[in-house]
Amino acid sequence: MPLSVSVGKLPGVALTTLFALASTSWGSAAPPRPTDPAIPPDYFDSFLPLPARFDTARNPASDAKIALGRRLFFDPRLSENRRLSCAGCHDLQNFGADGRMVSLGHVGQPGRRNSPTVYNAAGFIAQFWDGRSPDVEDQSKQPILNPVEMAMPDAARVVGSLSAIPGYVAAFEEAFPESRPAVTYENMALAIGAFERGLVTPGPFDAFLRGAEALSPEQKQGFRRFVELGCAGCHNGPAVGGLTFEAIGHIRPYPDESDLGRFEVTGASADRMRFRVPGLRNVARTAPYYHDGGIATLDEAVRSMATHQLGIELAQADLDAVLAFLDALTGVQPFGYVARPELPPDRETTPVSGSGTR
Repeated sequence: MPLSVSVGKLPGVALTTLFALASTSWGSAAPPRPTDPAIPPDYFDSFLPLPARFDTARNPASDAKIALGRRLFFDPRLSENRRLSCAGCHDLQNFGADGRMVSLGHVGQPGRRNSPTVYNAAGFIAQFWDGRSPDVEDQSKQPILNPVEMAMPDAARVVGSLSAIPGYVAAFEEAFPESRPAVTYENMALAIGAFERGLVTPGPFDAFLRGAEALSPEQKQGFRRFVELGCAGCHNGPAVGGLTFEAIGHIRPYPDESDLGRFEVTGASADRMRFRVPGLRNVARTAPYYHDGGIATLDEAVRSMATHQLGIELAQADLDAVLAFLDALTGVQPFGYVARPELPPDRETTPVSGSGTR
């Protein structure tokens, strides 16, 4: 699939990143190229259908590793109070989000930033709003040790807790047969990452990108306006975003500048108020919006983005069109893949609930 025509017009797109994603997602075979008489061909050039999984050579997947990662994702015993799990902030039955401005962690402490969905996140250039983790494996380590979130004091406590559960010792040994010991903090992260790389939600837009007549006329018009207005300058690739860091308030200042975003990671003045661009997959189902969770509705978010990032006030017709297209980005949740697993008990006779929440 040629990626060169529109990419040159879109300042936020890293051409090498898109080529890498195409290679990772499709191997040596290019995805089918969509054609539609209502849409100029080069409008498609900055987009790719979602792959079946966002796999990586650094963490090859196996059934045993994925099954272990699924259990760990749902297990509240990875938290200090044994009540909080990854699934608490990332509800996999609700498009991977919890609907809060910020999530509540250990002893009800509010987080600092909105918890984004984990669906399709493995396709992002980095994790967290400020990009401080390079991938989902590294990201999975951070909340467990964060005193505001799951509040485990150190990795040794986590490993000790897992090692005391016979079912986990066996599961780690099956998933990591060449690792001695098998139960390590790194292996925990690799297992969770292997599971999260399968959190993919294909939908109508993917079928459309493969050449099917999957969008309504209103959604097609919305896609055209999405590109023509400049939204695709930041929201592109398989996840329709997540590939670059951009300054919020690019044209008109964002009203709250208390969070300096990526600057807090790099210390570079150019990174003040820069955040990783969110992916727009399932955006119609993952309110509230922005890094601070301060925008309650999608129409408000679209208007605000047009104002702050593009310097325009959207006409109602354009707003309606873009919203119609964004609805086509709602995908199918893999309910079988994300079904709550049975967790290994502390002792062979003690059942454990996998319903830990924050």
